[in-house]
Amino acid sequence: MTRQDPAPDETGFDVAIDALEQQLSLLWRRARANSHRVARQVHPDMEPAAYGLLMLLQREDSMRLTELAASIGVGKPSVSRQVALLEQLGLVQKETDPLDARAQAITLTEAGREKLHSAQTARKAAFHDRLGDWSVDDLTSLAQLLDRLNESYAHEQPAAHEQPAAHEQPAAHEQP
Repeated sequence: MTRQDPAPDETGFDVAIDALEQQLSLLWRRARANSHRVARQVHPDMEPAAYGLLMLLQREDSMRLTELAASIGVGKPSVSRQVALLEQLGLVQKETDPLDARAQAITLTEAGREKLHSAQTARKAAFHDRLGDWSVDDLTSLAQLLDRLNESYAHEQPAAHEQPAAHEQPAAHEQP
């Protein structure tokens, strides 16, 4: 049976989901390869996952580790490792949180801001090259649909291996 000839019990929705899965899989593979290139533009030793953390810090200016983890939907231990690497690379710094002296706020360093900006400029140029013949309406529609897809994942809990251990959970009275 070919893909054009769905099984009798497959609905149009199932066929559309299959097509979506194939296209997203291809997009994710290409995006991963691109993320490696962009991360290396920021710093040769930076992991691709850290690029998103830098962008989040750029947008929010300063965040606690728990806020970073919650914002990207992964466990605190994973984010902590990424932040430690970014700190070693001189791209972020930890400072005492002005709202709570017991906590630390993570911010971009000046070098982190400059390197991130340079990588973003290159990435934007690459998007212009690839999507220059798309209409503004098509680009806007794609962005809106991707936003809708991302929103459907926004409240998903991290996988069990990403969950913080019980001793790492904040006390009920602590603010994240």
